[in-house]
Amino acid sequence: MKICIYGSGAIGGYLGVRLHQAGAEVSLVARGAHLAAMRENGVTLLVGDEAQTVKARCTDNAAELGPQDYVIIGLKAHSVPGVVDAMQPLLGPDTAIVTAVNGIPYWYFHKHGGPFEGRTLETVDPGGRQWHGLGPERAIGCIVYPATEVVSPGVIKHVYGDKFALGEPDGSMSERVTALSRMMEAGGLKAPVRDRVRDEIWLKLWGNLCFNPISALTHATLDVIASDPETRAVAKAMMLEAKEIGDRLGVHFRVDVERRINGAGAVGAHKTSMLQDLERGRPMEIDALLSVVQEMARMVGVATPTIDVVLALVRQRGEVAGLYTRPHPPTPEQDPQPAVAAQ
Repeated sequence: MKICIYGSGAIGGYLGVRLHQAGAEVSLVARGAHLAAMRENGVTLLVGDEAQTVKARCTDNAAELGPQDYVIIGLKAHSVPGVVDAMQPLLGPDTAIVTAVNGIPYWYFHKHGGPFEGRTLETVDPGGRQWHGLGPERAIGCIVYPATEVVSPGVIKHVYGDKFALGEPDGSMSERVTALSRMMEAGGLKAPVRDRVRDEIWLKLWGNLCFNPISALTHATLDVIASDPETRAVAKAMMLEAKEIGDRLGVHFRVDVERRINGAGAVGAHKTSMLQDLERGRPMEIDALLSVVQEMARMVGVATPTIDVVLALVRQRGEVAGLYTRPHPPTPEQDPQPAVAAQ
């Protein structure tokens, strides 16, 4: 099984080590000092007091690798449209694209059914670049639960978690998704295949869409946001607005709002990825977590006053820091479908 991890940072590198240990033919696409260190010394994974090092093929040029069975995208969502052309040499007739990204993926309305079947989302896939360049039919959903960190070039620390939920857009138990699940589990990961992968996407997004921007605006950790009555109320209001959107799109939320907030708070004094990006001067992942929720709200006719306010504030925070550029609204030609009227 040939697997390319495109974007082999903290999560991608962790996956690469585990899949290499499982016996897959793994290649890692990375850049800069991290790439140089992995080429010279291999990829080292720190798990507790144990260091595990593997030697996998590492490059910054996908054209060196040729067609793959699976391409796992480990980049931040906002970086993916810019590498669609560079990924083309990896794509053979049967190559699957595994979207191990946060938020709503480009393929969301592929095999969705209903009035939005086949619709692209401008805030996460401007101009349908991924939809047309990668293809929704290649996509396998992947929800990332572990926390990992690049502690030095070529060295990745595992913090917690080992689950990567997988799922086909049409809910089928296809051979390609079950084979990938088996390979991941052989590497010591949990990789359940879900027949309703969008429910899993929303369950994670439900927390990310509120805790990430609130933390970036306040610099508070998860335990503080969840326990302070005022920030907890803001998070709850955002989640309830998002739930109404999800409900209209047929999503099933298997936990309630209070339990989801309590679960985030139980993680403890953890800085969200958006706060970490802000503090480290890295581009902020705003659109895949918030802008797309607002876009979907407009599609289904749901008012989102709290999400709108928080999104406006965190967008400006990102712009002032030079870490975010807001998307341009689609033209009528790009977005020909009217929104569904509010009910």
